[in-house]
Amino acid sequence: MATPVLPARYTLPLVEVRVTELDLGCLPEVGAMFDRLLALRPAQIVLDLSDCRHLDAAAIGLLLDVHRRLARADAALTVRSPNPRVRRILHTTRLDQVLPIVSEVGPAA
Repeated sequence: MATPVLPARYTLPLVEVRVTELDLGCLPEVGAMFDRLLALRPAQIVLDLSDCRHLDAAAIGLLLDVHRRLARADAALTVRSPNPRVRRILHTTRLDQVLPIVSEVGPAA
């Protein structure tokens, strides 16, 4: 099987990260983590929220910022496996219309 060749603008095809807390209290740390991930120039970031219990307005703002930064590089942010409460928050804020949300455990399409 041949290894896919990435366009020069990407250095990684996929970065998967699991976040267990995403609110104002941990925003500086999570924001810094995303800054480091974006510096790697991935084609896609999959954010696993299966263990995250809550999102607040600051977290929604951070996700939109990461989405915009990736979109400028023709890359994508995908949310994976949010629990029903987090999924409801994503729906209420209409973030589910901006970001792909997947439920499977494997890499997003």
